Amino acid sequence: MAENAAIDETISDAERRMKRSVDHFSQELATIRTGRANVAVLDGISVDYYGAQAPLNQLATIATPDARLITIQPWDRSLIGAVEREIQKSDLGLNPSNDGQIIRLPIPAMTQERRQELVKRVKRAQEDAHVAIRNVRRDALEHLRQAERAKDISQDDLHRAQDRLQKATDAQIAAADQVTARKQAEVLEV
Repeated sequence: MAENAAIDETISDAERRMKRSVDHFSQELATIRTGRANVAVLDGISVDYYGAQAPLNQLATIATPDARLITIQPWDRSLIGAVEREIQKSDLGLNPSNDGQIIRLPIPAMTQERRQELVKRVKRAQEDAHVAIRNVRRDALEHLRQAERAKDISQDDLHRAQDRLQKATDAQIAAADQVTARKQAEVLEV
């Protein structure tokens, strides 16, 4: 019975780690800009705030008043220039403008070429997620094989555990594929 507990623990840990990989992948895709305003595109931007780097969303109110505009209102107006510089330095391709109180980020309509480029970026991120999931599976398999070599579990238990682990892997890869399909549809939507 204790051996099954060890198998269950190894597989549940692997499932948790695989799910975290899918969640990270989903968050990464949220930062990919589509033709629609989405505050998540600013998640990776940090601003120098009195000598320390701070995430933009902790220094300002960020809103999307309409589908083609993001507004950023820093709580400290002296940060407006620093926020603009960081947005321009980022690879977002957005051109901020300000009126002394609010920074406006107009979201330009995307060209078909840019959409195809973003689809390729989504595919690369998807492949990275698949690799991360497979690495978790490999680590868990190695752990199970060590347990079998140490005679903690039987060969039959190892084979059953491998099947369960493969099913968990397939489920998480399918989840990553669903996230990809949704993002591709969003990117290609005109």
